[in-house]
Amino acid sequence: MKVLLLGSGGRECAIAWKLVQSPKCNQLFIAPGNAGTSAYGQNVAIKVNEFDKIADFCKQEQIDLIVVGPEDPLVNGIVDYFEQIPNAPKVIGPSKAAAQLEGSKDFAKGFMTRHQVPTARYRSFTAAEYDEACSFLEELQAPYVLKADGLAAGKGVLILPTLDEAKKELKEMLGGMFGAASATVVIEEFMSGIECSVFVLTDGNGHYKILPVAKDYKRIGEGDTGLNTGGMGNCSPVPFADEVFMQKVEERIVRPTIEGLKAEGLKYKGFIFLGLIRMDRDIQHYHAGDPMVIEYNVRMGDPETEVVMPRIQSDLLDLLEGVAEGNLDEKSLEIDPRTAVTVVLVSGGYPGSYEKGKVMTGLDNALFTQGVVAPAQNAEKSILFHAGTALNANGETVTAGGRVICVTSYGDDRNAALAQSMRGAEIIRFDGKYYRHDIGQDLNKF
Repeated sequence: MKVLLLGSGGRECAIAWKLVQSPKCNQLFIAPGNAGTSAYGQNVAIKVNEFDKIADFCKQEQIDLIVVGPEDPLVNGIVDYFEQIPNAPKVIGPSKAAAQLEGSKDFAKGFMTRHQVPTARYRSFTAAEYDEACSFLEELQAPYVLKADGLAAGKGVLILPTLDEAKKELKEMLGGMFGAASATVVIEEFMSGIECSVFVLTDGNGHYKILPVAKDYKRIGEGDTGLNTGGMGNCSPVPFADEVFMQKVEERIVRPTIEGLKAEGLKYKGFIFLGLIRMDRDIQHYHAGDPMVIEYNVRMGDPETEVVMPRIQSDLLDLLEGVAEGNLDEKSLEIDPRTAVTVVLVSGGYPGSYEKGKVMTGLDNALFTQGVVAPAQNAEKSILFHAGTALNANGETVTAGGRVICVTSYGDDRNAALAQSMRGAEIIRFDGKYYRHDIGQDLNKF
């Protein structure tokens, strides 16, 4: 098969690494890709929302399958676009209508309510309903959660400690803090507990596979302090997501979600990201220890993908072919029992302002696997998944984003995997490099 992968981050680098391990993959193109994805396929200078250019390229190269990495083209309707083209390649992802599970917080919360998926109590408001929104805030207990309805580049969620701050920030959000994304604001009850990310692959015919569970670390500082980022690291598996917890997840969340999509006629062939929280106290009619949904995403997470892909032993392209053909139930999913930990190296100043173009060294060290190496052969080495990197005029790899590169390692346990990733993080050098040293350490209490 000839495959086109859309995206340019660490998520896409990890997906590319996994796709080309498949004997079914004859050729892989990545649009636009980054300095790391070129090790697995051919980068193509097309942006993810340039649908006409993507279609022309697919026709020219006779692409069989399109795998969409980021959410923007899905929310903008790339699946619907290609459905209108005769003999077009199949696209892995939801329709525009189904992508509203991520594109609109209000839609997602309404969907959960209709299908009895456990989530926090909420209401949605526009600027004309500010007084009513303040009254609803007064019914809740601190802290207060405000979410921009639309996509806001991962920055549209505020958690405020006092009622006065919540009312002030609500007015700012409704007034355009996040542009059109916050023309409607969702206010919801705060859920207290520990989070994890569950990923589901579904084929639109009611069949699904639950992929390895991961835990994300969003805060910039050690001990989960400081500003939120796009993700500073990840680990998989997650010890509290045990058999009992995951049985609740499947029965109360995964199945109702899959059945709800079908019942509402929402076409969905692809990845579903479930941002979950394991409650540490009773709320409504839910109990401590129960899973509840914080949010849906309609694609793989980043940097979760950088630990999920290494733990999938099965042929990813074979699974995606099952998604496209609607026979995912006939495919097998095997999971690597080892732990995977990824540590993200970021630019100095991130998530605030930072400089780009810093030359990177150490990438060719013997500690790192080079090119396409199957997971079983990576026991003593780390894998580099490029995120914000590029090549300069001299052919050197340079920084090109806030989150620069991910160091992923296997281990018999979290501490061993983290120690291996720490060795890799020390070897890579660029001006302003920063990373956290404590990824996964909060899970030792489990």
